[in-house]
Amino acid sequence: MAEHKNNDIHWLTGQFRDRSHELKYRDSIEKSVRFESRFALIVVAVLFAMFGITDYNLLGLTHEYYLLLTMRIVVVSSCLILAFVIGRSGGLSRNVWLHALPLWIVATGIVLIVPLRPESLSTQVTAIVVAIMAFYLLIPNLLTVSALASLYLSISFLAAAVVFAELSPVATVTIGLLIMVANIVGYTALLRIEFLQRKQFALLNEEREQNRHLEKEIAHRKSLEERLRTAAESDALTGVDNRGHFMKRARSLLQRSQFEKAPFSLFMIDVDHFKRVNDNWGHTFGDLILIKIVEVCQQSLRPNDIIGRFGGEEFVVGLPNTNAKEAQAIAERLKESVTAIKLEGDMSDERLSVTIGVAVANDEDDLDTLITRADDKLYVGKREGRNRVVV
Repeated sequence: MAEHKNNDIHWLTGQFRDRSHELKYRDSIEKSVRFESRFALIVVAVLFAMFGITDYNLLGLTHEYYLLLTMRIVVVSSCLILAFVIGRSGGLSRNVWLHALPLWIVATGIVLIVPLRPESLSTQVTAIVVAIMAFYLLIPNLLTVSALASLYLSISFLAAAVVFAELSPVATVTIGLLIMVANIVGYTALLRIEFLQRKQFALLNEEREQNRHLEKEIAHRKSLEERLRTAAESDALTGVDNRGHFMKRARSLLQRSQFEKAPFSLFMIDVDHFKRVNDNWGHTFGDLILIKIVEVCQQSLRPNDIIGRFGGEEFVVGLPNTNAKEAQAIAERLKESVTAIKLEGDMSDERLSVTIGVAVANDEDDLDTLITRADDKLYVGKREGRNRVVV
């Protein structure tokens, strides 16, 4: 509803009723307005100068001719200077007066021809009609600016014609009606153009806004999908792979290692005396310990290694391209890193440790067999006193 209100166009001026929306439209056409204004003013200057030939043919080298020539030079020079200035810094949003100035200069120049060449009034009427249409349709301007300049030209011309050309009342009414029709046609044509251009701008803006909303919606959906995928594949507490996702990744790595005849090792890690921690300190502290141990594991492992939570306080690690000797070295480093964890507060006296069972895959092993073998080694280590690595 608010957007529709912003796009409302005034029936008389052809401008958006919302001031900020109108300025956005003017800013959007600034580049084209500069180019079209510069071109139109050059054309007007050339045409206005060309009529100097007619002045010479009618007046010769008289005082009136020199006055007309001076006036034409001033108007033509002004138009060319303004064409240059508008081409560099014009714009209907901030410099409306700059675009209005050529209309008033040209209108004044046309009106001044009447007292200097009153005998050519019939020709000048045609020029006035052409000038009015040019004000509305040739030189880019706001409708209100074009209408005011055209009214100034129309009224001033009629007044000059009555005073200097001794125009009869009947002729005055006739010429006045002709000029009025030219103004009505020009005004109506420009009003329609302004209305259509702003409607097009509004529709384009609505389309862009819808595209932005669509892009945001797509990004939001992708974010939701990513979070859902992460939630489906990750352990909620520690952030490592959950059991199902780890099994999927580890099975793929094992098959690739067997195909490439490369070694593959697997750890089963159990946190020692974890039940005692939960019983003595509560599950909140137990969860904190699991998070710290996972952080240590991730720091001790290599980028290509994968880790998942197998269940409770048990974790499983897959190590591609790792033989028994390398696996034992990594496991020992991991075990020592866990032992070095320092807890704070009431648990500062607690010392953490893990027992690690290590299994190295054979060509015929599947993942379940490898996990079972590593789990057997783990229980051997627990029976032998915990805090050890068994290969």
